Amino acid sequence: MVRTESRIFSLVAVVFALFGAVYIAWTTQVYGHPEWAGATALLLSCALCAMCGLYFGFVARRIAPRPEDRADAEVADGAGEVGFFSPGSYWPFGLAAACAVAGLGLALWQAWLMGVGAVAVILAAAGLLFEYYTGTRRTAEH
Repeated sequence: MVRTESRIFSLVAVVFALFGAVYIAWTTQVYGHPEWAGATALLLSCALCAMCGLYFGFVARRIAPRPEDRADAEVADGAGEVGFFSPGSYWPFGLAAACAVAGLGLALWQAWLMGVGAVAVILAAAGLLFEYYTGTRRTAEH
């Protein structure tokens, strides 16, 4: 059974292939030769989407069908716990601020600011990742 993700990525790969072919033909007609930077980007995007579509297609064979993959499924079939989302974490704000500092350093081309931002991004990402493994929020099962 082909899954939703596989269909989406395969369709996008076909669209990129068509756009790439049209782009090559159009730039050849306009300039007398293909413009290879854009053509390469479109064709590599096609290859990347095709690889993702193939991967999801292979994985789909190994797992049971989900409600979104069945035509006869009801909305209630997909109900249940989606995942765990932290109710009161300040780490996403810190990560966003660190990314802003790193982006500002990149925009202003200041190596020291990019370095400070990169270190802050790593520390904030580690804080977000290990939030429930240390400190007062540590759970008993870890």
